[in-house]
Amino acid sequence: MRTVLLLLAALMASTVAPASAAEANLPVPRFVSLRSDEVNVRTGPGIRYPIDWVFVRKTMPVEVLAEVDTWRKIRSLDGTEGWVHQSMLTGRRTAVVTGSETRALHKRNDATTATVALLEPGVIANLLECRDAWCRLEVGGQKGWLPREQLWGVLPSENFN
Repeated sequence: MRTVLLLLAALMASTVAPASAAEANLPVPRFVSLRSDEVNVRTGPGIRYPIDWVFVRKTMPVEVLAEVDTWRKIRSLDGTEGWVHQSMLTGRRTAVVTGSETRALHKRNDATTATVALLEPGVIANLLECRDAWCRLEVGGQKGWLPREQLWGVLPSENFN
């Protein structure tokens, strides 16, 4: 029985290590989103550190600032920083509409094109792509473009699709 447990432990360790190693090769800083409606944010990278606060907004984008084993130091839109376990984060890209005014979501990446939706500050949108000064979003079934400067959740020079 002991041999079976040791073998099982060795197999589990070998399947976990590559995932952590692969994730460690991702760039820092980078943006990810919260996987759950309740995410404990700790003062340090481990369960021995106290919970400082709890994020309660699933899909909220956060910026990964540092990595220690399976722990990620993150920063939220308001500048709050702390540590969360990697299992509470997802690579799904989202962004928050910023500012104090309603923002026009455009049909194309041009401010002169038709408005497909009006977005309130604080709305979380799925981030589909970013090119130069514009990002393509999906919110409530509507897809369109918003100037990058009106979003939080994408690095200033980051382009992707």
